[in-house]
Amino acid sequence: MTRSRITTHVLDTGTGKPAAGVAASLWSHGDGGWNRIGAGTTDGDGRIGSLGPEALEPGTYRIDFATGDYFAAAGTNTFFPSVSLVFSLTDPAQHYHVPLLLSPFAYSTYRGS
Repeated sequence: MTRSRITTHVLDTGTGKPAAGVAASLWSHGDGGWNRIGAGTTDGDGRIGSLGPEALEPGTYRIDFATGDYFAAAGTNTFFPSVSLVFSLTDPAQHYHVPLLLSPFAYSTYRGS
């Protein structure tokens, strides 16, 4: 598999370990609303390297993470049953890495490299 233009990494900051088994879906926003264009599940290192297409147009995108399922599988209660990150892709030649730092009661993100 080749790496898509958008990748992600989920770190469970409550355990200090990669969050394996988190399902995520990639969406693009167009005239008709949101369209699902890719999906994947984090590997043992908490990464999804092939989340969507290799080529994308500039625009608005969203990654939805099934965090509730992840925490339920671990037997942990969470305040966030899902996390959605919306961002703008401006240069289709660049790689966009969108990490998620996750705990049962908080999350954060940043533009990764």
